[in-house]
Amino acid sequence: MAAYGLYTHIQSNRRRSIALLIGLFLLVYVMVYAGALIAEVLTYGAGAPADYYLTAAAHDLIKAFPFATGGALLWIAIAYFFHQKIVDVVTGGEDVTRQQQPRLYNLLENLCISRGIPMPKLKIVESDALNAYATGLNQRQYAVTVTTGLLNALNDQEVEAVLGHELTHIRNGDVQMMVIAVIIAGVVGFFAELFFRSFTNFGYYGGYGRGSWSSSSSEQSSSSDNKRSSAGGAIIVIIIAVALIALAWALSQLVRLALSRSREYLADAGSVELTKNPDAMISALRKIENRGELPGATSAVMELCLDNPRQGFSDLFATHPSVDARVQALVKFAGGRDPGPLALPSAPTEGPDDQTRAVDGQTPPPLPKGPWNDATDPAGAGPSGPSAGPWDSATRPSSGPSAGPLTGPWGRH
Repeated sequence: MAAYGLYTHIQSNRRRSIALLIGLFLLVYVMVYAGALIAEVLTYGAGAPADYYLTAAAHDLIKAFPFATGGALLWIAIAYFFHQKIVDVVTGGEDVTRQQQPRLYNLLENLCISRGIPMPKLKIVESDALNAYATGLNQRQYAVTVTTGLLNALNDQEVEAVLGHELTHIRNGDVQMMVIAVIIAGVVGFFAELFFRSFTNFGYYGGYGRGSWSSSSSEQSSSSDNKRSSAGGAIIVIIIAVALIALAWALSQLVRLALSRSREYLADAGSVELTKNPDAMISALRKIENRGELPGATSAVMELCLDNPRQGFSDLFATHPSVDARVQALVKFAGGRDPGPLALPSAPTEGPDDQTRAVDGQTPPPLPKGPWNDATDPAGAGPSGPSAGPWDSATRPSSGPSAGPLTGPWGRH
């Protein structure tokens, strides 16, 4: 995560990503071959030996090669031009201007100016979830989207760290690679579902193919042992086809997820490089932890987010490293300080009415301890003013890890 070797790692990951994406594209042809195996059995029945089906399916693959390539390219072309609209429809993202979101717009613009980065589009999702993501496949399409929940829960330094994280994804080419990986993995998933649905009909159509492996009368009157042997060959071919489809699908998912996991560490490091504030990135991750689920978002969209709380079997299908792992890396390589997991609110924070009562001089109801923002922090009225962190003398426990003087973006300075 230190500056040393960072750009070397970025270039290395880009080369690996291209190689992995080429591998994903090849998986489409594996799926086509598996489909050809099933089609041969369905067409000619179970009367041929296994080597016949394997050879015939290879010829089918050669014939279908241009169509499979064209179909995959068409899928990619559609996603290239319309993926942003699809994501916006799923999440409810809307473009915002400087007049609508001056705080957010200025933070992003300052980061871009400081590093000579072209300003991406800015979008907002009306959601209580704490998350952000970057999208786009070229300079004209790049966009950074944040949720209103994130803006309400994080202070300016933390929001800036999140924006730096997403800008790093754009600078490193992560956004293009992840979008393309999701697109191609979607192609593989589509073919897998199609073929498995076809396979469910095999029990009905199997053995009643439109043709026959051989029309010779002598072969039609072969012994029952030979028939059983031929039927066994068809079963073997079906098993091979199903195994190929399952393997192609599993590899496409694992490769896609591996791309995401490897890039989150680099994006965290890039944010620190942009903001020079590792503590802000750490506290932002701690506040976002377990609060990033976007209602209605597909798994593909969640994979693009700053944090994806959805977990898989034994972390095998987790698209992001755990927050603990990312924080530990920032502490070790960037010199940040970890405040530890921040307790989630057990009840909703105060609403507009509560804020009004506080302004009128009335005491608002007690707030649950958790990662609320500076504007709602009762310490805002104290000596530190609005810049105080989520703990102050009134709300800090008298004992435990949070007791005593605090430093960094989550405490008093």
